[in-house]
Amino acid sequence: MTHIIKGATTPVPAGPLRVAVGRGAVPGTSAVDASALLLDATGRVRGDADLVFRGRLRHPSGAVRHAGVGQGGGQFAEWLELDLPDIEPAVQRVVITGSCAGGTFGQVPGLYARVVAYDGTIAAHYEVTDASAETAFVLGEFYRRDGAWRFRAVGQGYDSGLAGLATDFGCGVAAPAASGEPIVTTGVSKTAVPPPGAQPAVP
Repeated sequence: MTHIIKGATTPVPAGPLRVAVGRGAVPGTSAVDASALLLDATGRVRGDADLVFRGRLRHPSGAVRHAGVGQGGGQFAEWLELDLPDIEPAVQRVVITGSCAGGTFGQVPGLYARVVAYDGTIAAHYEVTDASAETAFVLGEFYRRDGAWRFRAVGQGYDSGLAGLATDFGCGVAAPAASGEPIVTTGVSKTAVPPPGAQPAVP
């Protein structure tokens, strides 16, 4: 397993990957929702479809998907799937995020992002150790470099939840609908520049 710290990078396999946004399975702990944003060379989404989350399980390209939840070994995770060879050339980065609607990440034990190849090899594991009052986190990002993909541990927190995080990347997230899922709209200006760059069990 490749453990990396905040700010570190590592190459990842060129094939399909699974990404766990996980936490310790402690009773009463707030749920953590995973999402992925596909960004162009300007660091922005191209439209609302470039945000993949519980309310939109699949990118139109099919290359990024929300794959459900898994539990095992005292861990609970939401899973994303990325087919790196199929990601459109216009997409330069895929940002992996977690949001916590029922509390703050300071109350969430063992928050992490784990990148797993389809043969089960863990390509990268990044654990957040400095969470406090944040309600959303950019945990990491996949980015292109010299014709290959790499993963960077970012660890950038937000106290404005998924709405604030998504706005920074060019999405707009309104109040939750009756289903409890956020409503995503486009046309909201970016306000900050982030750093460059089946339901499986938890392995």
